[in-house]
Amino acid sequence: MSKIHVLPFDDASMRLWAAGNPRASNWPVVYTLEGGSEVYVGETLNMAARARQHLANAERGKLERAHVVVDETFHKSACLDLESFLIRLFSGDAARTVLNRNTGIVDADYYRRPDYQARFDAIFDELRSRGLFTRSIPEIRNSDLFKLSPFKALTDDQAAATVSIVESLFDDLEQGVESTSIVQGHPGTGKTIVAIYLVKLLADIAAEERDEDPSGESVFDDFFTEGHRALLASPRIALVVPQQSLRASIRRVFKHTPNLDPSMVLSPFQVGHSTERFDVLVVDEAHRLSQRAAQAVGVQTRDFRLITERLFGVDDHERSQLDWIEAQAAHRILMLDELQAVRPADLPADVVGPLVQRAEVDGRVHRLATQMRVAAGTDYVQYVRDVLSAEEDDRPTRPDFGEYDLRFFDDAAEMRAAILARDDEVGLSRLLAGYAWKWRSSRDRAAADIELDGLSLQWNRTATEWIRSKTSREEVGSIHTVQGYDLNYAGVLIGRDLGWDPEHQRIIFCRDHYFDSRGKANNNIRGIAYSDEDVRTFVLNIYAVLLTRGIRGTYVHVVDPQLRRALRPHFTGS
Repeated sequence: MSKIHVLPFDDASMRLWAAGNPRASNWPVVYTLEGGSEVYVGETLNMAARARQHLANAERGKLERAHVVVDETFHKSACLDLESFLIRLFSGDAARTVLNRNTGIVDADYYRRPDYQARFDAIFDELRSRGLFTRSIPEIRNSDLFKLSPFKALTDDQAAATVSIVESLFDDLEQGVESTSIVQGHPGTGKTIVAIYLVKLLADIAAEERDEDPSGESVFDDFFTEGHRALLASPRIALVVPQQSLRASIRRVFKHTPNLDPSMVLSPFQVGHSTERFDVLVVDEAHRLSQRAAQAVGVQTRDFRLITERLFGVDDHERSQLDWIEAQAAHRILMLDELQAVRPADLPADVVGPLVQRAEVDGRVHRLATQMRVAAGTDYVQYVRDVLSAEEDDRPTRPDFGEYDLRFFDDAAEMRAAILARDDEVGLSRLLAGYAWKWRSSRDRAAADIELDGLSLQWNRTATEWIRSKTSREEVGSIHTVQGYDLNYAGVLIGRDLGWDPEHQRIIFCRDHYFDSRGKANNNIRGIAYSDEDVRTFVLNIYAVLLTRGIRGTYVHVVDPQLRRALRPHFTGS
């Protein structure tokens, strides 16, 4: 029932088509305009008039071809849905730069939506056959570019948080006062999505005039005014990402997104070194900002001192990277989950707690609850945390997780075979582990790191964008390569860094089997010693993160026999 009209995008061709097609006006259609490396996707009730508006636009008027999707059964809701579907896929494919703003993406239900969406796949296939896409839908959806794209339909709580933050920001800009806002949420609630969405939204407001034909569907349309734009005149906006791997992935997304640039994605050290102050800094995974401690490489330990001295006049050991953020930006928006701190050097509770309390008093704390990653929902995330941290007989009863594929394996080789099978079926399925094995292969490429149940495996060969690397299927990822990423299936090896205390019926930390030297090192600079109980908290946080990476399922193998017996019922339901 759908027909795609392919037309040269010029005034004469569009007028000729409109004159001979009764659906060119007063009928809902979806269209793409493309040329070279750029594409724009839209929906309208009057294609003839909308084409004239685009041709008059300096940016879109240069595009070369129009693909107009006409369907006798389309209505406004179906068109908005198809428009959003195509924008998201174009953004994830990255073969073309998407010229749209990110505020018009919707995910609203409507009558017979599954029937319409089944036809969307056929429309995609035809557009792909015409060269508009380079990859299949599953390939695009498994890519980091798709998952980290700013072109997202926000959940209700994400949208509410974003609107509130932007409204407050403009009030603060008008009054000339500084501010800190916090977004909190469990793993999978979309804190990174909100962070990227915010940067794109603010950059678009600063750069663009209001659309000539706004959808009226977006809660953000009212921000696209001359007044708001003037308040963000020539802004310095950046996204701060503490983790190296995730930072590299987001930079690739920004490279393909209008009004964004890879240079807008910074490490905390880059923020500290900046000689100019920022207007807005959005900080993803803010709990991974570092307090004063020995850094991964000596030059960063030196730079920590130099930055602190430059910003505050003295080398105050109480200053953290959070202090750098506050000193270097008038407005700070922090994505925060203190239960995802995984190393002693991460922001400590005595810093995070007061920070949240101050923001709470100002009405600047926004909490996300809707689970977007794990198909089993928020209950699963909380359940994992409860199972790992509960004392004695307080462990929870396993809820019904529906079709979520949660399995427990007594044999690690069987689990790996299952993960490889899932990767063959749907892709993006990987083995992950706690840091309970030495990283021998970092010095000897031929050495095995993890030898278990007949397996001989190596840790991730790259720390940057490991999940999409060519060898990741054969390797095992650590917390530092997967935090912030999604998988379809995660196979988690719980190593001997955790054991079982039968007397107190609780999980214990085993220091001799934990090989992240910075994960258990004392903070000699600040004179802080970390007990086994202190490090246990970080290691449990690590496993909670690993066990909540899988969208469709999580497979678990526990190395320690006593801990295996204790945890088996909680992951098998028997």
